[in-house]
This record gives sequence, structure tokens and C-alpha cells, in this order.
Amino acid sequence: MKRIVESRKAENEERASSNSPAFCVGGTVFAAGGTIIASDGGTIIAVDGGTNFAAGGTIIASYGGTIIAVDGGNIIAAGGILIASNGGNIVGGDIEGSSRNIPGPPLRGTKISRLLIFSSVLSSVMVCSTKECRDQRVTFEEICMNDRGVILRAFEQFRLKSCVDFKPRAAEEFYISVERHEGCWSYIGRSSAGGQTLSIGQDCGRKGIVEHEFLHALGLYHEQTRYDRDDYITINYANIKKEYESYFSKHSENVSTTQETPYDYYSVMHFDKNAFSNGNGPTIITKSPEFQDVIGQLMEMSEYDTIELNKLYTCNSSVSFLDHCSFDDESLYQMRVCSAADYGWERVKSVRGINVTDHTYLGKEQNGTSFFMHFSTEGRNEGNAARLESKTVTPARDCKVQCLQFYYYHSGNESDQLNIWIREQQNEADSTGALRLMDQITETPGNYWKLHHVPLNAQKSFQVVFEARKGAGNSSGGFSLDDINISETECPVTWQIRDFEKKLNRELEILSPLYYSSDGYRFAAVLLVSGNQLYIAVALVSGAYDEQLQWPCPWRQITVQILDQNPHIQKRMSFEQSVTTDPDLALYDGSYYWDKPQAYPINIGDESVFVGGVASFTLLTKEDLTRREFIKGGDLILLFTMQDISALLQNDSLSCPKVTVKNFSVSTDTSVQQEPCATSECLDTFCSSSVSTASALIISVLCFLLLVS
Repeated sequence: MKRIVESRKAENEERASSNSPAFCVGGTVFAAGGTIIASDGGTIIAVDGGTNFAAGGTIIASYGGTIIAVDGGNIIAAGGILIASNGGNIVGGDIEGSSRNIPGPPLRGTKISRLLIFSSVLSSVMVCSTKECRDQRVTFEEICMNDRGVILRAFEQFRLKSCVDFKPRAAEEFYISVERHEGCWSYIGRSSAGGQTLSIGQDCGRKGIVEHEFLHALGLYHEQTRYDRDDYITINYANIKKEYESYFSKHSENVSTTQETPYDYYSVMHFDKNAFSNGNGPTIITKSPEFQDVIGQLMEMSEYDTIELNKLYTCNSSVSFLDHCSFDDESLYQMRVCSAADYGWERVKSVRGINVTDHTYLGKEQNGTSFFMHFSTEGRNEGNAARLESKTVTPARDCKVQCLQFYYYHSGNESDQLNIWIREQQNEADSTGALRLMDQITETPGNYWKLHHVPLNAQKSFQVVFEARKGAGNSSGGFSLDDINISETECPVTWQIRDFEKKLNRELEILSPLYYSSDGYRFAAVLLVSGNQLYIAVALVSGAYDEQLQWPCPWRQITVQILDQNPHIQKRMSFEQSVTTDPDLALYDGSYYWDKPQAYPINIGDESVFVGGVASFTLLTKEDLTRREFIKGGDLILLFTMQDISALLQNDSLSCPKVTVKNFSVSTDTSVQQEPCATSECLDTFCSSSVSTASALIISVLCFLLLVS
């Protein structure tokens, strides 16, 4: 059985400085108390007297590479990812690395069940940084806490985009054993009973890399090995290291796992242009030059990756996706409009007197089918309202947590309201449902498309109800809606940076607002643009709940995501990185790095706060931002999560997240208390069309006659 061995260098390493704290960032460990030697694009591991991570090894500086000494191993020359352990064995792979016995031609195993059973070392090792304190019941190094959280985040992407699900192993014969070995590697398809090893080793703790290895386990090959690849790329064998030439072999049509999908330059299964280069130039040349710097992306699965996966497993559904609507289809994706005949939600391409167009194709050439929904408050009376209701969706996951995501454009009066309700059915016979107000938007008009998330906690089948309401005062606009997504996932925190595109031609330092995590930890971020590179630092800051929280902050995984603003949540390829707080991490003076913020005061906005531990990330380059919809309408959107993963110290899974339900001091509106919009198809047509009162009356009469005949 072919084993795909992949030793990767993380695309973006954190820059080190003197006395840098210790934390695991995407698989790279910084040890506290040592001297950190600055590197250019590389990672320097420092130790204190040969203890901690190095365990007696000698640490030297690297230029553009990662040097790690483990258990007395010898240091090899810098320039790539080189790991010497237990006598100096070097692991190589199909992205970067050194010589190793290369497996023969790939043989695909049988498909794994849609419900993928996995096991890992998480429940059978202790979390520590020295060999002596590791659980001796295992024969491999433990997976660091940050990588454990990243693996679970990758699982969530599989659930969102495909029909493949994961659960911890109970007593199943066939399962995936996620382990920490040298490099990132996996067998292709099901190989054998008794635990099929998948390695998430040093520098493998990135979401895209984890997805890549699990796609191998699920049966997918590398994209550049498919039978038709010569129509799209050229392999430059003269530039390939001799021992890796077999990694560029082309498979026959009956072996390739294309599932009739087109060649995908964006595939997370594609080699990058310099894979296994001998230093004489690229090994892969794309025949479409605009994709030369696209291949090899490790952000996450592409749209065609998931189409191929779903076809392989003969399904067209997903585990956690519930609904999407961009209003380009006249059917409104089964959404329904309810309002009086002379005002309400309308499906439009533009709005008179307002500079607003469809968000789906914002910044692109309009294709004639670009629509959005608009409720005008101009000339209306205070209290006039209209409803827009989603189709009924049914949560299926054990954790009854959902996230509603949509874009809105507020061009009316600051007293106008956009109320977001859910109508939850109590049983199959319940046609009315129970209404709960989940969120309310009433603010100064922004006159731009703004991303908004609403956490939901529906236990049974439900509809989302958007109720727009005219407030007091004059208005020349209203509320617009577009690109709605509902999924069984946890909502993130949103930072939308206005007109970011206009600021990219200069050095930048932008401070975020103050945010709270779901369990009360407060944080803020600063985005830096230096040269061609984006960086971000996320810091704990003092907050209202500090006295009730646990300090030092224990095992919170801080994830920063640059959102790909594709209108459909399943087609996005966002970039993200994570850092996990270690409560035992101490500085040279004995203080805890992630302790309660109380030493360094700064002003953020109009508030004075203390700053605590800081997690730093290297993000994308300016060129990278142009390759997906990372900037849309000039805006960049960053999403943050701060998740408690402490349960992974002992378990392979996390408990259900908590949904904080907002309280609103408003009375339930009588119009919303009415029954849902009509459900018969003919009334759907009436509800979703902008027709005159006379036309509506005629259609109603015809529908009535059809129903009673």
C-alpha cells in the first residue's frame, strides 16, 4: 500500500526575537527561557541549558529553514526542514525534505466509510515538553495541543463541505490513528485493520495540510498525477531531485481519482511549483501562467476537491450545511415574502437614489442575474414592517448550535430595525411554530455591505425570519439583504476593515475594536502591513469578567481567519492560523505569559485597558489577497475564534459549544406572531414577486380556485 510521505515547512513562520515566549504555533514549538536568534523566514527553537524541547541537542540559527535538535541528534545544515532525532534520522517527503526510501507506485485502497472513525494519542499521553514525562504506553511523540485543535477544525470543514463525518474510535476494527511521527503523511484509502496511521508531525499543524492528508486517507491522489495533467501543466524533470522523480508519475485514467471533475489548479492536493526542486528552477509549469503561483495552496479544500470527494462517496449532501440564498434565482431558494401589498421586501438589481448593487458579484462584471432583497423605509409610516422567511431547515447534529451569516446594507434611518427571529416547530404537526428574537440591528446607517453573524440554538426544525421595520424619522433608504448562509457551526467574531484596498500601498498598523470570547476572555488585535506581507497580533486585554475567569488563561485556541468572501460558504477557501495558550508557559522572570492582563496599560478606542499575552501570526502577501475574494468592495474581513480546547488534554473530542442568547427589551410584534407565509406553490409565486395590488388579487383568486377544485 502506497504511503504518501510529506515533510512540509509551514508557509509562514512566526518571526522570533529575544526572550520570545513558548507556544506551539501550527506545529512549531518555541521554548521559554532560552535565547532566540533572529531568522529570516525561518524558525529558531531555543532551549534553556539543553532541557525542554531539545533535550540536550545543540540549537543553531537557520536562514529560511527550521532546525530542531531532539534527543541528542546532530544538527544538519540549514535551508530546509531538517529534524535529527535518536541518531540522526532525517525524514523527507513530497513537498520538502531529504532522502529516504521512497515507496513504489501508489496503490489505492478501498474507500473508507462516510463516517470516518479516528483515534489519536490524545487520550493516552500527557502534555509536556520533555521525553521523560511522556506516557510510555505510546511509541511516538504526542501531538501538541494546538495541532489537536487544528485537526478538529479541519474535521469541521469536511462536515461543512462534504458528507464525510468523524467520530472518536470506540471498538471499530478499521480506523485512522492520528499520530505524531516525522513529517506529514498518510496511506491512500483504507489499508488495513487495527489502526491506519496518519502522521501530523512537526510543521504539519495547518488546516490545509491536515485536510490534504485526510483526503489521501479517504482515497484521493495528488492532483498533478491525474491522467490528463499534461494538458494543464508541464513537469520539468531536469529540475527534480532524482530520488523524488517517482512522485511526479502520471496515473492511468482507471487509477486517477478525478471523478470527472476538471483539472483544479486550486486543489489542496496539488504540488507547488517548486516541489522537490534541485535548485535549478520550478518543477511544475502551469500552461495557464496566471495559476503558476496558485498551485500548492494549503489554505483548505477547493470546491472541486469536495465535489470529487462527494462523488467518490456517492453523495451530494453535507453534515453541517443547512441553507444558502443569494436571490439570483427567481424562486428565492424557497424563501417567502410576507408584507402588505404596497410595501415590503422586493427582489431588485438596484435601488433608486442609493448607491447599492448586488453583493454576490460586487466588484465583478454584473451578469444580468444579480439580485438582492430590499425593504424601503422611504415614505413609510412608523411601524410599517415586512417579513422575509427562509425555508424550513432541520438541525441533525448532536450539538444544537447553528450560525446564521448574511450581508446587509443599511441606508435608512438610525431608528429603523432589522429583527432576526427563528420560528421553531415543536413537532411535525406544528405549522405555526414558536418565535424567538435572536438579534436586532438598529444603528447609524453605514451605506456599505456589512457581514453579520447571529448565533442560533434551535433544537428542532426552524425557519429564519428577517423582519424589517420602519422607525421614527425621515428615511431615503432602507435595509438590503444578500448572500445568506445557515450552518450547524459556531459563529466567529467579525472585524471588517473598511476600504482596506485603498490603504495597501503604504505601511499600515490598524487596531481592532475590543472583543469578548464566548466564555468571557477579552482580546484585541493589531493588523500590520509591512512591505509585501501582512501580520497580525492578538492580545489578551483586561475585561469585565477577569475576576471570574481562570488565570493563567488555560488552553484557549486563538484562530485568525482571513475570510474568502465567496457568497456560498461551501465554496470558500479562507486562510487561517491558530495559537493555543499554555497556562504553564513562564517567562524568564518567573511570571506566566498568559496571566491576567494587569501590567501594561494602553488606550483602545476611548477605553484604557491592560494588555497581557500576545499571539503573533504571519498572514498572506499582497499578491495572495488577489487570488480569492479576500478583498470585496474594498473591504477585508478577519474572523476570530477563541475556543476552549482543554478537554483535549484527556479526550479526542470537545463538548458542545455554548450559545449566548441576547435579551431584548422589546415586545413581540403582532405581525410576526401571525402564521408563516403561505406554503402552497402558487402563493410562493405571489409572495416573491413585485406585483401590483390588482395583479396580486387576480393571482389570489386563481390560486383559490385551484385549491378548492
